[in-house]
Amino acid sequence: MQLTGQDIYQSTMGIIGLGRIGQALAKRAKGFDMRVLYFNRSRKLDAEQESGIEYAELDVLLAQSDFVCLMTPLNDETYHFIGKPELEQMKSTAVLINTARGGIVDEEALYDALTQGKLWAAGLDVFEQEPVRMDHPLLKLPNVVVLPHIGSSSIRTRTLMAELAAENLIRGLRGQQSEHLVNA
Repeated sequence: MQLTGQDIYQSTMGIIGLGRIGQALAKRAKGFDMRVLYFNRSRKLDAEQESGIEYAELDVLLAQSDFVCLMTPLNDETYHFIGKPELEQMKSTAVLINTARGGIVDEEALYDALTQGKLWAAGLDVFEQEPVRMDHPLLKLPNVVVLPHIGSSSIRTRTLMAELAAENLIRGLRGQQSEHLVNA
């Protein structure tokens, strides 16, 4: 059973944070015939109709999802948004995936859930303290997969990122607002 995991085909994906990236993830999940639930500050009715995804309250999403993907920004509202109470609501066969920001997950609570069999596995692209210490307890677990936040590591994506940065710089020099402004 080495290197085995949970099937994604016809499983349930829960997405917390349905911004641009969350919506792109939902479209890809539908390609695997996944049921997609999402939780967001506000409902995205257009995305629901376009992609066939379902809004769910957080407790419902956590209880029903086989994979929970975090796609939220880190702020006062989302710091340790996933802690012991949320992890206890998840299936013991569920996988938590954090590609957003490290502080969204209480890493101590995650470690406990993983070592106590309350959660199947975690995929982590980010940590609360980065770079992550090499003696971090989560790095020692066999049910944790870690990546160095490299989702944008393709030539095309990096080129588009550079172009977007240049366009926003030009907009700023002209006194115009950035297209993707995070905090006005």
